Amino acid sequence: MDRERSGLQSAFQGALAGRETVVPVEAVVVPPQPRRADAARNRKSVLEAAARLYAERGVERVTMDDIAAAAGVGKGTLYRGFTDRSGLAMALLDERARALQEAVLEGAAPLGPGAPAPERLGAFVAAYLGFQVDNLDLVLLSESGRGPGARLGKGSYAFYRQHLAWLLQQAGAPDPRTRAEVLLGALAAEQVRHWVVVEGRDLADVERRLVGVARALLG
Repeated sequence: MDRERSGLQSAFQGALAGRETVVPVEAVVVPPQPRRADAARNRKSVLEAAARLYAERGVERVTMDDIAAAAGVGKGTLYRGFTDRSGLAMALLDERARALQEAVLEGAAPLGPGAPAPERLGAFVAAYLGFQVDNLDLVLLSESGRGPGARLGKGSYAFYRQHLAWLLQQAGAPDPRTRAEVLLGALAAEQVRHWVVVEGRDLADVERRLVGVARALLG
């Protein structure tokens, strides 16, 4: 599956191995490797078909066979490219996360560069919470069946952790790496789902409280 993934989050995975110094995330982003034209076409067809079927039926009601048929590709091609349902979900999220990651790297302040670190931290929490809510089922599916700590092994997790650690360090917070991981734990899909879906909390209230948590981590 890894050779078929693209986007900033997958390219970022492994770039921080053994790195001790907290540096801005843009300093370690690695451009993704280009794919063969036929592989790129198949991937595009699969992801478009998956997105359409998920929107129409819901994530849990769509099978890999459904997606292969809708994309016009063989099941072997589908499984070679994405391995399983969680791998396909991860690839689709990779595509959707590009906008958020590019906004972090080069978008308008305060999410992007140019604002003080505390403002960027609050803007990121709000934007990432929105992304999680908009893609809850896909995020949970992408982490299913991959054992304990699946979310921690994602390239996207490394990207966001590095960005948060950098902002916390710039704001003068001690132990920025640990604090970044604490904040990402609060933003994990399972936790967000519990608050918003199970408990039915107002999303704006959840956002306000999490931004407050992020600010508390600065001290």
